Amino acid sequence: MSAEPEPEPGRLRPGGRTARVRTAVLRATGDVLAEQGVDRLDLSDVARRAEVGKTTVYRRWGSVTALVADLLVDMAEQPLPREETGSLLGDLRANALLVQRTLADPRQGALFRAVIAAATCDARTAEALRHFYAVRAAEWAPCVELAVARGELPAGTDASQVVRAVSAPLYYELLTTGTAPDAPAAERAALAARAAAVAGVYVTGVTAELTASVPYSG
Repeated sequence: MSAEPEPEPGRLRPGGRTARVRTAVLRATGDVLAEQGVDRLDLSDVARRAEVGKTTVYRRWGSVTALVADLLVDMAEQPLPREETGSLLGDLRANALLVQRTLADPRQGALFRAVIAAATCDARTAEALRHFYAVRAAEWAPCVELAVARGELPAGTDASQVVRAVSAPLYYELLTTGTAPDAPAAERAALAARAAAVAGVYVTGVTAELTASVPYSG
């Protein structure tokens, strides 16, 4: 019987020791990113922290880029609970508070800053980050779709754009001020996203029409 081929770097077979190694390595990767940033991420250090052999890390991931990208894949695979409160504002508020608590967490906030910084200069990390946020938006999109069905929002509302509008100001505050957003910031984000959605800003095609019809005056 022929031996089972080695998995591609960063794409490990599920189950057993392989899964335990991946979990340990990605946890160590996240720890280094949160503590020191991507510039200090080193495969040997990750292996030491994860208590696995250096050759295992080098063979299965091979580069810092592959480690960070696989960490983002793993994060996207961890589902987050979605609340359905029965109203659009309640649902958006729940989403905003979830994002706010994540960014206010000392480890998670630092981790996201490091990953976003890495994505600005590496295409593979940037693609993994886009995938992560696409997954998160898709998880909460049904809340917006239900609001359309209830008549709270106009038909044609882009659910993903509404969800992104909730988290965008919270990430902006974190990245531009270095301060984690607080609960009032989450409330403002939810209220602003709801107001824009109710006004039809996120109806497919509306933004392009508005841009074309309003001349820029400088």
